[in-house]
Amino acid sequence: MPTVGVKRDLLFKALGRSYTDEEFDELCFQFGLELDEITSEKELISKEQNDSKAAGASDVILYKIDVPANRYDLLCLEGLVRGLQVFKNKLEAPRYVRVSPVSGQPQKLIITKETAAVRPYAVAAVLRDITFTQERYDSFIELQEKLHQNICRKRSIVAIGTHDLDTTSGPFTYTAKPPSEICFQPLNQTKEFTATELMSLYRTDSHLKHYLHIIEDKPVYPVIYDSNGIVLSMPPIINGDHTKISLKTKNVFIECTATDLTKAKVVLDTLVTMFSQYSSQPNLKHVFISSSPHSESTETVAQLLTRMCLLSKLTGVGDQIEVEIPPTRSDIIHACDIVEDAAIAYGFNNITRTTPRSYTVATQFPLNKLTELLRQDVAAAGFTEVLTFALCSKEDVGDKLGKKISETGAAHISNPKTAEFQVARTTLLPGLLKTIAANKKMPLPLKLFEISDVVLKDKSKGVYVGARNSRRFCAVYYNKSPGFEVIHGLMDRTMQLLGVKPLRGEGYHIQAAEDSIFFPGRCAEIFVDGKSVGRLGVLHPNVVTRFELTMPCSALEMDIEPFL
Repeated sequence: MPTVGVKRDLLFKALGRSYTDEEFDELCFQFGLELDEITSEKELISKEQNDSKAAGASDVILYKIDVPANRYDLLCLEGLVRGLQVFKNKLEAPRYVRVSPVSGQPQKLIITKETAAVRPYAVAAVLRDITFTQERYDSFIELQEKLHQNICRKRSIVAIGTHDLDTTSGPFTYTAKPPSEICFQPLNQTKEFTATELMSLYRTDSHLKHYLHIIEDKPVYPVIYDSNGIVLSMPPIINGDHTKISLKTKNVFIECTATDLTKAKVVLDTLVTMFSQYSSQPNLKHVFISSSPHSESTETVAQLLTRMCLLSKLTGVGDQIEVEIPPTRSDIIHACDIVEDAAIAYGFNNITRTTPRSYTVATQFPLNKLTELLRQDVAAAGFTEVLTFALCSKEDVGDKLGKKISETGAAHISNPKTAEFQVARTTLLPGLLKTIAANKKMPLPLKLFEISDVVLKDKSKGVYVGARNSRRFCAVYYNKSPGFEVIHGLMDRTMQLLGVKPLRGEGYHIQAAEDSIFFPGRCAEIFVDGKSVGRLGVLHPNVVTRFELTMPCSALEMDIEPFL
């Protein structure tokens, strides 16, 4: 959950009254928030660094408030105060309507086709006749940073640019050019740089270096110009110095460039609505949803929803309520979200405890119950349980096991972030062997096991899923000798625990098999009731060395779902 830091005295002034810490904590709880910490700037610096660094820092009391991750309208003082005031019935829920500029001509942002190669979307708005104080200005900047770190995913999805409209002129053009062709004076710099030079300059900047990777490998960089060819910004890296805003700024031009148009609109709506109280009213869209309450009266539910900034009224058709979704509430996407807000306004502590109308008896999922029983007894047999990653590299389930990746039936990750997590594992063996490789200094023998799921492609699961989980049991024995008899004994003990007799046909038996994972002539296939459930044997020397091991190893892997 995001945490918002607000100055206590400033918050109480905006709320129109003072609270004790306990009273404000209770108010936050009622509204669905949590007062996480009461601190000060000086105390924070002292904790994170040391007392000497905290010298001279402010002693002003700060409230650290945890906000739900989808409530972007509560990420600043303005939105927090507005929400609490409406909740306490001290303020009517605001409505946002279109106000045309005095000139009658709205500003335009022209998007060229070149942006499709890097950041294809852009939206913009103007906050007119705004009045900044130092506190409002700081809150405006802080909200942008909060949005950048949350819904904007560190500017990779959306990047925000704010500009003093009176220092520039439209129409504005959002385009993309080779970095060598972009030249401007960036924010807080005294001379012009090309985009290439800027990337080198900011490589050592503690704040901006984290965003360079978003566009540095692209053939073209996004850039926004005004009608005079002045650069407003090079998103998502830096704004131009020419249009920087200050306390004297009266009209703010806000642009959001993005790879996701929906999120760009949410970010723009949030910025405009939060600070529209200091300016002319913006042009924003309200959405209407109809819902039917099932417990409280329709009038009561409508009142509760209005307290949550969701203006509601009776439709006159049955018990339906029409709920107006303001642009501040991008988290409302379904009727169940409306019900949640009604419950918050009603008060979870006010919900009467009742006896359920129907009785159900809980029971453990059979497969998990079998898994837990097996884990205990395999551990009692002297093996140590490990828990490895469900994702692995293509090599782990392919080349290292002497198999072609196309033949393994592995489900591939479309956009893997690292070479270690490219596919879903089709066998538990690589994870155990990598665990041994990381613990070679431990005393021999190493006896490890894991009971977990693998993922297998399965067309019968439909086009949207196309895969299924399969619960496997895998064990390895690593020592100076292969120890096939140890693994064979573990298999016999497992079958005994599962109540399967050593009998061909109606029990279990093993028979010779060939597999690239195992040494030729040292591999057996396990059959239960005439069906294959797994294999055991001595690992092939090539497999052992590919996992950077130096001793022989025997292994067992079998499917445990047939034993349910």
